[in-house]
Amino acid sequence: QTVLQGIILLPLRAICIIFLLLLAWLVASIATFSQPGRGFLPLEGWRRRMIQTTLSSLTRTAYFVMGFQVKVKGKVASLAEAPIFVAAPHSSFFDAIICALTGMPSIVSRAENLSTPVFGTILSSLQPVAVSRQDPDSRKNTVAEITRRALSRGQWPQVI
Repeated sequence: QTVLQGIILLPLRAICIIFLLLLAWLVASIATFSQPGRGFLPLEGWRRRMIQTTLSSLTRTAYFVMGFQVKVKGKVASLAEAPIFVAAPHSSFFDAIICALTGMPSIVSRAENLSTPVFGTILSSLQPVAVSRQDPDSRKNTVAEITRRALSRGQWPQVI
């Protein structure tokens, strides 16, 4: 009986996840369409709310469809309390759970990830701090950008 459930559930879950992924791509595309100061200025107003609420909900729903149920104990620190989150070790797709639970903060990511189809658009909507592995000054530039965003007094979202 469990094999039969797997045969039925796997395609249903895959279809739902693909649908949610494409919907997240659409939301990210709308939120960043004709964005002023693309990547250099923070998202504001409806664009920022759209990313924080809709994209966060879609990500949580996708993980639920995959079979993950996450419970948060305690209270997530606000932007004023903690402009920078640290999540470690950040080596898997589970990092997206942290992003969804914390309201879709900016992240630090490899610059190459921004050119990935579908995921790149979603990632760009989070306004990441892009790290270039070819640039010898990348480490210094990354630290400077994280510091600039942390000291922006709430203009930028939290950085994870």
